[in-house]
Parts: sequence; structure tokens; C-alpha cells
Amino acid sequence: MTSIKTARRLFLASACALATALTATPALADQLIENVDGVRIDEDGNIDRFTALLIDDGGRVKAVYDRNDNRPRDVDYLLDGEGRVMLPGLVDAHLHVMQLGIAQLTLDLSDTNSLEEALDKIRRFAAENPARPWILGRGWNQEKWGLGRFPTAAELDSAVSDRPVWLSRVDGHAAWGNTLALEAAGVSAATADPEGGRIERLPGSRKPSGVFVDAAEALVQRVVPAPRPAERDMALLRAQELLHSMGITAAADMGTSMDDWHTFRRAGDGGRLTLRIMSYATDADTMEAIAGPRPTQWLYDDKLRLNGIKLYLDGALGSRGAWLKQPYADDPGNTGLPLMSPAQLRNVMVRAASGQFQIAVHAIGTAANAEALNAVADISDSFSGDRRWRIEHAQIVDPVDIPKFASAKVIASMQPVHQTSDRTMAEARLGPNRLDGAYAWKTIAATGAMLAFGSDAPVESPDPFAGLAAAFTRTDVNGQPFGGWRPQEAVSREQALTAFTANGSYAGFGEGRFGKLVVGERADFVLVDRDPLLATPEQIRDTMVLETWVGGRRVYAKDAE
Repeated sequence: MTSIKTARRLFLASACALATALTATPALADQLIENVDGVRIDEDGNIDRFTALLIDDGGRVKAVYDRNDNRPRDVDYLLDGEGRVMLPGLVDAHLHVMQLGIAQLTLDLSDTNSLEEALDKIRRFAAENPARPWILGRGWNQEKWGLGRFPTAAELDSAVSDRPVWLSRVDGHAAWGNTLALEAAGVSAATADPEGGRIERLPGSRKPSGVFVDAAEALVQRVVPAPRPAERDMALLRAQELLHSMGITAAADMGTSMDDWHTFRRAGDGGRLTLRIMSYATDADTMEAIAGPRPTQWLYDDKLRLNGIKLYLDGALGSRGAWLKQPYADDPGNTGLPLMSPAQLRNVMVRAASGQFQIAVHAIGTAANAEALNAVADISDSFSGDRRWRIEHAQIVDPVDIPKFASAKVIASMQPVHQTSDRTMAEARLGPNRLDGAYAWKTIAATGAMLAFGSDAPVESPDPFAGLAAAFTRTDVNGQPFGGWRPQEAVSREQALTAFTANGSYAGFGEGRFGKLVVGERADFVLVDRDPLLATPEQIRDTMVLETWVGGRRVYAKDAE
């Protein structure tokens, strides 16, 4: 981590830049933005075109105008949209705000394509940061490297051997440490695998190889120095800046710790919180410590609310921690890692639901999704009111379980870019005959269940336009595979845009506040250089965000970068 002096200097610089952006457009006065090629979600949930937007002095949408409508001329500020495309502010239904920000300040291996390239980047980063007591980072992916196995501590030692190194896998469900990191944590051949976790061992021995899966990560993570408050504040500002530059105005933060919540509150108290955050606590104790007996009110003009809790039921496909009904095709005998027993899951769900907290369950494998859906069905009749049960990821679902999304009224919170990143791995992990129900967006939506789309950043880039393109093409940035991977599961452009705006807001109890650009909502919108409902997939991926506005204030401008 940076020194306190450096952190303070960068923090002040970021704060000043943000303050400048916030004051670039006058607030607390009626504004009419006309001459736009507007696209919004109307009151009935349909796509609607418009040409002008009136914003009241509180930063809410006051009126929406079509081409031939009369517009008021006595407004305080009249702005020319210059024919640019206006969209509702994009809502990411699943990401990790602080992890995204901290990733901007530490080592990023997500762009490496081989173990050798990663080791070289680690070596250079360590040389450029001699004062850091630990080398921390994330983003490695042995599947992308074509390694065919996990990397080892010895290989990491060849890059850095003078201080501990601790690097999270791209999906966050495994971590890689060097010998000094393992020694600092006191991990040895005698250390047992924790419940819900696995210590990878060297072949033919009990000696830890250097990689820790799911709950086993905590064995080393507990000795890793935590970011200081000033570093957390800087990380939040960096995350906001990045998200706004991509057109994102609101996000569901999946796994908010107490330190994260304090960081959000410091930003809100200081007028620096510009991203709308729908927060889900890491565990039940944190949830209640933050909110008390019920979810919090919306704070800071609808910019922050603790909605409920994020539960982890299994791991990820990449580390073979996703919990499957049948063994992995490429690892016979392994069905993954269930992280909670059926009784534990239901006990925590009942505890949260009794306080009217919303429950979001991470479930990737077939067994995990079945268990999550069955748990909701088991307890939902005991609780009245609007619960909005959520399953996060829902990547590999047994087709027999898909109808349960609608019958149990479960929102499927999914990330289109995971399909383009994971398709070859999914084929290897499951085999060709077990792919029905894999990333099954259209089939789930056809049951009547709601789709809410996000990115899972920093696991993937938070770019929503990459997600939009993937959602209706089932192809990656290179247009592969031709015709799309399992193209029968593609959704329409309109469905994808709604899932990245209105549905993302609804999934986090933000409807009526933001997400559609209807009268009475906050004026959160983005100006871009092309229409995602008309452009080609390649053009959509190259979308340039020109301006991002939150509550009638401009928080990002491309020209001001």
C-alpha cells in the first residue's frame, strides 16, 4: 500500500478533481436539456424515445418531452444536448466497490496471458515499490494462461523472495502466496483444510503448494495488512471515477464490510459520494451492526442504503469450488465446495428475513442453485411483504430447477460477460452434455423471473456496454464463437438494456428513485456517442461515454479528463 503521505496527497487531489466536476454544472435550479436522442424505460417498463429532459431544482426528472411537445422557456439553465444519445444511468446489479477501487492501487494481473508474463509483471511491480511490506494484487487466471494446473509458491518465490506476496485469483475464490506469506501465516504441511476450503498440496505430499481455495484463503488473509482509512477513501474515489467513466451511476455492493460501510459514510458526510450504492453486508452480525433491526433508510439523497446480506453457498468454476450435483468432468470425484450446510443457510436466511432484510445468495453450480432455490421455497411462506429474494450469478442451473426462479419469485442477478469469459472453461468443467442451463438468461427470463445484469467487477471489467453486447450476441470481444455460444439463450437488446437499468434498480429496492428516467426519479443519465439499440455489437463495445450525471449534476465529462 502507499504511504500515508502519498495516500493523503493523492486523496486530496482526487477530492479536488471531484469537487470541480460537481460544480461544473449549477445545481438547485431548473435545467432543460434538449436536442438529445433519448432512450428510457417508461412507467410501463417499455422502451421510450424522447428529445428533451426537464430537471427540477432538487435534481429530479420534472418532465420528459417528445419532438413536437412544447417546452418551457423560463428555466434557469438551458443546455444543448447536441444530438447525443441519452440513456438512463447504468445500474450494475453485482460488483464489489471497494475491491474495485483497491485493485486500482495494487498489482493487476488480469491482462497477463502466461505464468511467465505474470511473474515478470510481479517482479517489476515489486522493484517499483520497494517500500511496500507486502506485494498485494489480484487477477491471475491459470485457465487463461493455459497452465493446466495452479501456480506454486516456489514459482512466485522466483519473482519475489524478500517479502510476502499474496495475490487473489480473478474470481476471488482462490489466492496464491509465496513462501514468506505462508510462513507469516504459520501454514505448513500439518495445517488442515478448513470447512468450506481447500489447501492445494504439492503432488505426493501434504506440503502446501501456495494456492488456497475459498475458506482456506482466510488462513493467510488474516495476517495481510489491511488498508488504512486514507487508502480506503482514495480507493472509493478511484472506483467512483472508473464507474462514472463507463456510464454507471448506481451499483449493488455485494459483500460490504464494516470498514467498507464506514468508508461510504465518510464519503457521504463529506459530499464526495456520487455513486448510488445498494449495500449487502458480508454476514449477519455486520448487517445488524450497520443497520440495527431493519434495513437502513436511503441516505445522502438516495445514494446509500444497507439492503441486506450477501451469502456464499459455493465457490467458482475456475477453482473447481462451484458446487455441482455431479462430479467435474475434468476432475472425477470432485463436486466442489458447499460453503454452508442446508441448516446453516436456512438459519441465516430466517434471521435476515425476520428483520425484513433482503437476501442475496451466491450460487454458481447446479447443486448450489438447487439448494438456494429450495431454501427460498422452504421459508418464503413464513414471511409476508416484498422480499425480492436474489440469486447471484446463477451460472450453471439444472434445467429441472429453472422454473423455481419464477415460482419462488427469485431475481436472477447475472453477469453476461462471465459467459464470454468462461465458456471454454465451462465446457471443460462440465463436458458437452451438461451445458443445458448454463448461463441460461433467456430460459430463466421466459419463466417470468426478473433478470438483473451486472459485471462482478473487479472479477470482470465493469464496462456495461461489453455486457450489453454479450447479452444479445453470446459472443466475446472478437466476435467468437461465430453465431454465439448457445445462442438460444441470448436476450434482446431491449431486455439487456432494461436489465442494466430499471431491473438493476428494482432488484436493490431503488425503483421510483432511479433507473428509468421517469418523472419523479433522480435525474441519473449518461450521454454516449451511439445508440446501443441500433449499433452493431462491435460498435456497442466501443461506446464512448461523453458525460455522466447523477441527481442532475455532472460527475464525469470525457472532455475534462
